[in-house]
Amino acid sequence: MDNTEKRTGIEEIAHQIVDSAITVHRELGPGLLESTYQVCLAYELRKRGLKVETEVSQPVRY
Repeated sequence: MDNTEKRTGIEEIAHQIVDSAITVHRELGPGLLESTYQVCLAYELRKRGLKVETEVSQPVRY
């Protein structure tokens, strides 16, 4: 896979993410809890065939 093909794939995924977020917000409207949007966005992304993980732990060095 060359850089052009990789970029195209990344751009397509980015488009799906943004489009999903817009779809969820249009459907639900403003003013709900963040957790509601999170669950619905994950559902919408999975519906479009994307792999989604939520609340993934990340190591933090302090």
